[in-house]
Amino acid sequence: MRLPDQTTSAPNGPGQPPKAAREDRGGQGDNGGGSKFDTGTITRTKPKTQRPNLYRVLLLNDDYTPMEFVVLVLQDVFNKTREDAMQVMLHVHNKGVGECGVYPYEVAETKVTRVMDTARKNQHPLQCVMEKQ
Repeated sequence: MRLPDQTTSAPNGPGQPPKAAREDRGGQGDNGGGSKFDTGTITRTKPKTQRPNLYRVLLLNDDYTPMEFVVLVLQDVFNKTREDAMQVMLHVHNKGVGECGVYPYEVAETKVTRVMDTARKNQHPLQCVMEKQ
């Protein structure tokens, strides 16, 4: 027994539904387009994170800034203990330069600015710089 849609001599070709039935599928007929139920895979690329560049904050020795002032700055700006601040201050005094800490760019820049502002307000020529590590 043959159903009417399965005629082999139909103008739509063998095994093809009538043209009206193909148009009911939203015009997706034989044009090779996907149906509204096509699925795809969504891939997420994992972003490559990179550690920020680090900068050394350095104090430079001078002959005029009092040692006690340098110790107070190290305690205030760099959160050093009194003992650590004394060690850094003596290193700066003996070697001419001493490292106060290593920080990302923005943090290092802020610390240098704070040291320089504090020194200027207290009329001391203390110099503080930063360099890329």
